[in-house]
Amino acid sequence: MRKNIVAGNWKMNKTLEEGIALAKEINELLKGAELKCDVVIGTPFIHLASVAGVVDAKKIGISAQNCADKESGAYTGEVSAAMVKSTGASYVILGHSERRAYYGETAEILKTKVELALKNELRPIFCIGEVLEERENNIFFEVVKSQIVESLFGLSADDFSKIVLAYEPVWAIGTGKTATPAQAQEMHAFIRKTIAEKYGNEIADNTTILYGGSANPGNAKELFSNPDVDGGLIGGASLKAADFKAIIDSF
Repeated sequence: MRKNIVAGNWKMNKTLEEGIALAKEINELLKGAELKCDVVIGTPFIHLASVAGVVDAKKIGISAQNCADKESGAYTGEVSAAMVKSTGASYVILGHSERRAYYGETAEILKTKVELALKNELRPIFCIGEVLEERENNIFFEVVKSQIVESLFGLSADDFSKIVLAYEPVWAIGTGKTATPAQAQEMHAFIRKTIAEKYGNEIADNTTILYGGSANPGNAKELFSNPDVDGGLIGGASLKAADFKAIIDSF
């Protein structure tokens, strides 16, 4: 049975002090709550160890927002998967559209990052999605399929089963636009079918696929009610504890 997950991506927000305060607030709101989904918070690197120390690990998983494509060595400013794991994190967000667009992360680089994350027992939340031009040119299925195939389809079935996918229509991130629930369901169903063709129905049925395009307390319930939408990768709304809790409660 696949898991429902609500994951927050804080991006480059919050000082260390502010991040610890937000994590504590989220932790407090979830105390005594009967959760219908797993909860993950994706913090900047410098927050990871501190945040891991102030939340209930039984209720909240910790995620990095990236890791290096090298194991160790003379790579100034980089943070390895092993370092991420050592902080207490159990997830890592990889392939976010901002990393692809601003930092030139290619399918090959992401393939290596995924392999290193898995080697270090981190669960990748792997992001895929099309930009507005690709949506308007009706090539969105091909784009998303190639992102999956080129970075993930070299994995064994066992390793692939550890991946969480996050579909993020890039045209709906931070723009206030959201894919309609029907558009989200259509793409999520296509992703699951693509997985089934490679790894079989059982693995496809058990793969968690999150929606990652401007989900908020107002639209989360409708989005999550789709049969192939298993939760969300939440950006801006994850920076306010009450909003994040309202999205979690959508399940």
